Amino acid sequence: MTTTLPPFPIRTECPPGACNCGRDALLENPGGDLRVLRLTREDEKRLVHRLENLSSLSDLRHMEERMEQQVGIRLSISTSPNVVRSLRGITILVHEQPGLCRKTRQAIPAAIKRSLEQRPEIAYEILNAGGLFENQ
Repeated sequence: MTTTLPPFPIRTECPPGACNCGRDALLENPGGDLRVLRLTREDEKRLVHRLENLSSLSDLRHMEERMEQQVGIRLSISTSPNVVRSLRGITILVHEQPGLCRKTRQAIPAAIKRSLEQRPEIAYEILNAGGLFENQ
């Protein structure tokens, strides 16, 4: 089966063995959601920078919606069952999907956590909401 490249710039493939994102399989799937491939390495850097500089909980929710709409990345942000009243009590999960690089799945939650460390009031709002949200 031949791989047909989409009509927009896509992320370059990771070195062999470095990632298990399934980029090639996604490109070969005629019905696959290729939006995540729009997230080039340069775009990922801008996204991470933006997530590191969140201004409020509504800003975080806005970014979550934009990531879902534009590149299909879904997040789940929740509090731990032990309800630790600190940043450690917040779990941020980037759902796996074909074409989403392993490093990106790690960079997004790390960037959000750094932002929450800089603006603890956002973390407290998440904790007060008691689990928060999941974008589906």
